[in-house]
Amino acid sequence: MSDICCGPGDEHGHDDEHEAPQRLWRVREIQLAGLAAVFLVAGFLAGWLGSVSGGIALHLAAAAVGGWTFVPGTLKALWRRRIGVGTLMTIALAGALILGQFAEAAMLAFLFSISEALEDHSLARTRRGLRALLALVPDTVTVVRAGIQSAISPENLRVGDRMLVRAGERIPSDGVVRDGRSSVDTSAITGESVPVEVGPGGEVFAGAINGTGVLTVEATATVADNSLAKVVRVVEDAQQRKGARQRLADRIARPLVPAVMVLATAIAGLGALLDEPATWIERALVVLVAAAPCALAISVPVTVISAVGAASRLGLLVKGGAALETLGAVRVVALDKTGTLTRNNPAVTEIIPVDGVTSERVLRVAAALEAHSEHPLAAAILAAAPAPVPADAVTTVPGAGVEGLVNGTPARLGKPGWITAPALDADITRLQENGTTVAVIEHDGVVLGLIGIRDELRPEAPEIVAELRDAGIEVAMLTGDNTRTAAALAAQAGIADVHAELKPTDKAALITRLQASNRGGVAMIGDGVNDAPALATADVGIAMGAMGSDVAIETADVAFMGTDLRHLPQALRHARRARTIMLQNIGLSALIVLTLVPLAAFGILGLATVVFIHEVAEVFVIGNGVRAGRLRALRGAPAPEPVVVQRIPAVPQAGEDGCSCCAEPPIVPARRPNLLDLRPPARRDT
Repeated sequence: MSDICCGPGDEHGHDDEHEAPQRLWRVREIQLAGLAAVFLVAGFLAGWLGSVSGGIALHLAAAAVGGWTFVPGTLKALWRRRIGVGTLMTIALAGALILGQFAEAAMLAFLFSISEALEDHSLARTRRGLRALLALVPDTVTVVRAGIQSAISPENLRVGDRMLVRAGERIPSDGVVRDGRSSVDTSAITGESVPVEVGPGGEVFAGAINGTGVLTVEATATVADNSLAKVVRVVEDAQQRKGARQRLADRIARPLVPAVMVLATAIAGLGALLDEPATWIERALVVLVAAAPCALAISVPVTVISAVGAASRLGLLVKGGAALETLGAVRVVALDKTGTLTRNNPAVTEIIPVDGVTSERVLRVAAALEAHSEHPLAAAILAAAPAPVPADAVTTVPGAGVEGLVNGTPARLGKPGWITAPALDADITRLQENGTTVAVIEHDGVVLGLIGIRDELRPEAPEIVAELRDAGIEVAMLTGDNTRTAAALAAQAGIADVHAELKPTDKAALITRLQASNRGGVAMIGDGVNDAPALATADVGIAMGAMGSDVAIETADVAFMGTDLRHLPQALRHARRARTIMLQNIGLSALIVLTLVPLAAFGILGLATVVFIHEVAEVFVIGNGVRAGRLRALRGAPAPEPVVVQRIPAVPQAGEDGCSCCAEPPIVPARRPNLLDLRPPARRDT
C-alpha cells in the first residue's frame, strides 16, 4: 500500500528469500491469527463454563499471539519516530489490557492480525499476474556458438548469439530470424490469437511460441533488456503511480493518524474532567480504532495494482493509476487512420504515367526519394521497387511530401495539392473516392505521373466504431490524407466526424478543440511516433502495436502490444469498471470512518464491535479492489496462462510498522534472481 499508514519516509525491508505461499493457510500471519482465534473461542467457553481465571488466561494468550503480528513492528517504528495504523491498534490493545477488558483486547488482536494478513496476501496475488510475464522466458536457451549447440541459462545470453528455437518452444529474447520459417504465437504478449508468419529478416519477440518450424534467431537484446522485460518494468513502475483519487485518499488519510490520536486524547481528557475517567478512556480507545484510515488508504492502490496487472497479461499496458482513471472517464476517441483504422500494410495498386513516360520511370524516381523514409506509404513504394538508388539531399516537407535530387536533378513526391497535375485530375478524383491515397511524382519540374497506394480498413473497425458509439463514446478520425480518401474510409468504418489533411501540429490543435467542446476525457490512438504531438496533448494517449517500440511504450499513457483494434473497447470497459470500483471503495471507507467515530465517541458501540466492523470493511474493500483484476481475453484469444508460485518478499516482520498494508513488495522473477532487477525505488514522502 502507499505510505499513508506508515507516515512519511517509511521504508520496509524485505527478505527476498521468503516464498509467497500459494495457499492462504500457509501464510504465517493467517496461522497466528487462527491460533489466536482458537484461544479466543476457548476463553469464551472457559468463562461460560465458570472458569474466570482460565478465560482470562486464554484471552491474554489470544491477545499475545494476535498482537505478535503487528506490535513488535509498531514499537520499532515508534523508535524511528514513525506512526501508522499499527500505532493506533497497539495503543488500543494496550489500553484494553490495562482496563481489564481482556476479551475485547483478544478480539482486537485477532481481527486486526487476520485482516492485515488477508490484505498482504491479496496484494501479493494481484502482483503475480505481472510475474507471469517473466515466466514466459524459458529456463534454458539453446545457442549455437562456433558451430556447437549448447544450453545456457537465460542471463548468459549475449547480443549477437544465434538462438535455436524448435517447434513448440518459447523464444527467449528479442531477435531477427536468420534461418527458417514458421508461424509464431504472440497471444501471451499481445493478447491476439492469429499467429504471425515469420522468415529470414523478420523480427520476433521474447515470450512468443514458435509454431511449426525450426528457427535460428540472432539475439538483438539480452533477456534482462528485451521487450518483455521492459514491459514488466514499465508496468511495475505504473503500479506505483498515483491518480487523482489515490492522491485524494492520500491527502485525507495521511494526516488522519495523528489527528485521531489528538482527538482520542481530547476525548479522554475532557471526559475524565466531566465524568468517570475509565469510561471516557475506554471510549477514546474505541475512537482510535474507529478512525483508523487503513481501509481508505488501501482502497485505490489495491484496485490499481489489480487492474494494471491483469491488463498487462492480455497485451494492454496501462501506465498507472492516473492513466487508468483518465481512460475510465474518456468520452471522445480520436483515431488516426493509417495503421490504426487501416491494416498498416499499404500496397501500390496503380501507377499512372503521363503520356510519353513509362511506369518504370515513375516508380524509380518515387523509390529513390523514399529510399530512406520510414513512412508506411514509403514502404509500399519500396516493396514495388526493392532496390532503388537513393536520392541525394532529401528533405521532408511536413504535410506535403518529400523533395530531393535524383541523378542530380530536382524531384518531388507528394500530395496532389502540393504538386499540381491537371492532366491527371480525373484519375486522382477516381482513386481518392475509392479510398486510395495518391502520390504525384515530379522530376526536373515535369510531372511524371502518379502512384495509387491503398491501405485496407481493418475488418474489425466498423464493429469497434459501433461498439464505442453504443457505449456513449464519440468517435473522430484524424489523418493527414486528403479529404476524399479519408471520407471514403471513414464511411466504410461508420465514422461521421472526419478531419483530413492535418499536419502533426494540426492534430494536436484539434485534440485541444475536442477537449474544450466535450465533457469527459479525450483519448487519441495512433502509432506512438508520428502522432506524438496529438498523443501528448490528449487526456490519454494510446499507442497501437507497441511491442518492440521503445518510443511507444515509454511515451504513451496506454500501449497496446498488438494491433487488434478490439483492444480499444476492451481497455475502455476495463478502465471504467476499475474507476467505478475506486469510487465504491473510497465512498465505503469514508462512510465507515464517519459513522463509527461519533458512535464510538458517545459510547454507543464498544471496542469489540468497532474492531469487527472496521476490519470486515477493510477486507471487503480489498476484495472489491481485487475484482478490478478480472479481465476476459478477446474472442478467439487464449486466456492468460496460470500463474505459478513465485518467490516474493515476505510480509512485514518484527521491526516494521504493524500495518502490512504499507508493504509494496517488489517484483522478483521466479528461479531467476539475476534475470531482472525490478525492485521499485525507495518511496519518498509526497
